[in-house]
Amino acid sequence: MAEAMEAALARQRAAFEADMPVSEAVRRERIDRVIALMRKHGEAFAAALSEDFGHRSRVQSLLTDIVATIRSAKHAKKHLSAWMKPEKRPLDFPLGLLGAKARVEFQPKGVIGIIAPWNFPVQLSFGPLIGALAAGNRAMIKTSEFTPAVAALTESSIAEFFAPDEVAVFSGGPDVGQAFAKLPFDHLIFTGATGIGKHILHAAADNLTPVTLELGGKSPTIIGRSADVKAATERVAIGKMMNAGQICLAPDYLLVPEEKESEVIDGLKSAVSLLYPKLLANDDYASVINARHRDRLKGYLDDAKAKGAELIEINPANEDFAATNGNKLPLTIIRNPTDDMTVMQEEIFGPILPVKTYGRTEEAVAYVNAHDRPLGLYYFGSDGGEERRVLDRTVSGGVTVNDVLFHVSMEDLPFGGVGPSGMGAYHGRDGFRTFSHARAIYRQPKIDVAKLAGFKPPYGKAADKAIAREMKA
Repeated sequence: MAEAMEAALARQRAAFEADMPVSEAVRRERIDRVIALMRKHGEAFAAALSEDFGHRSRVQSLLTDIVATIRSAKHAKKHLSAWMKPEKRPLDFPLGLLGAKARVEFQPKGVIGIIAPWNFPVQLSFGPLIGALAAGNRAMIKTSEFTPAVAALTESSIAEFFAPDEVAVFSGGPDVGQAFAKLPFDHLIFTGATGIGKHILHAAADNLTPVTLELGGKSPTIIGRSADVKAATERVAIGKMMNAGQICLAPDYLLVPEEKESEVIDGLKSAVSLLYPKLLANDDYASVINARHRDRLKGYLDDAKAKGAELIEINPANEDFAATNGNKLPLTIIRNPTDDMTVMQEEIFGPILPVKTYGRTEEAVAYVNAHDRPLGLYYFGSDGGEERRVLDRTVSGGVTVNDVLFHVSMEDLPFGGVGPSGMGAYHGRDGFRTFSHARAIYRQPKIDVAKLAGFKPPYGKAADKAIAREMKA
């Protein structure tokens, strides 16, 4: 497999260099092919996702993977002309007056490597691909071994719409992923767990490959005292229950005022019961991806209970999950969580929601800051001063105020983490620039600028004047 991937990279790089420069028309036509692929195979992808998960909502898959990809592609097409325009840059006095000119041109890098995760395997393969194609690049995609049906369909559908020297797809386990990350790409983007992201960064280092890491972490949700608890808990429930909590940006834990803890828990119970009156036979509710992850989540619950937490299972229809051979799990609230519990140390990535209390807003902020910087942060409340304090005194990849998740769906906002939750960003213009090289171009006027500025040996009075001028306060 390593040899095949190396050959594919060499073929793509040769084709890229032969076709330079990559016109706007070519880029648009390639994005159009992504849209056509999604329209033709969208339903098949939704079915493949459900097969891989054991069950996944068809409507959710169409919204989050298929429609989201088409929206990204349409956005890129709409703004591509503006993104591609060179930027004029100002010059230090008096160069501009003497006829010098400066600009930045956004040049495609070449071949982009994309390593996709299993939780949203379609959107997180094709979303970065759209940015790469908009920037004029070729691309190679490594699919997740946890979603084999989606991987097979990705491979066949890409082969139907793209030549191998434009876009190529590779599937396999960790050995294939490691070999893929070691390839000398012109840029590599990885979406997945923080622990694996460290290995990806190490693998790319030997080639000095620029890397974008979209990781995860424990995204906190702060419920302010001024929050509408009914609305807040419903929105948290929607975000936490979507894809059974298997979202890198899912609310990982709640920070709520001490006196509102019971109200918040009751609000979550009510919201879940309305959204999902039953779970096992509910087409809207996804399964945990596999037995290994189901057992991991159950282990978190057993550990929390053994260390003194109260577990509140929200099971509106009182269904017997133990009697099934599937991997669906109900949402379980963990009350009184402590930092020695595994659930408060590891990213949950499932339907478990710890609820911590605080007395003053500063305590909630201090708790967030005492831990790794998260991919997302959520604040609910109508107190503008408190909102500003939360935003000013915390650091996170992105923020949604009075809801969860939504910032990731805004194409004009950069999506990315910070520190352990990632590096770099993409989506929209930010994705175009991530996958482009910002090339500085300076045009010298006919006048002898070096002599005028005192840079031309033998050094004399002109150099002395230039130094004295810049040393002045």
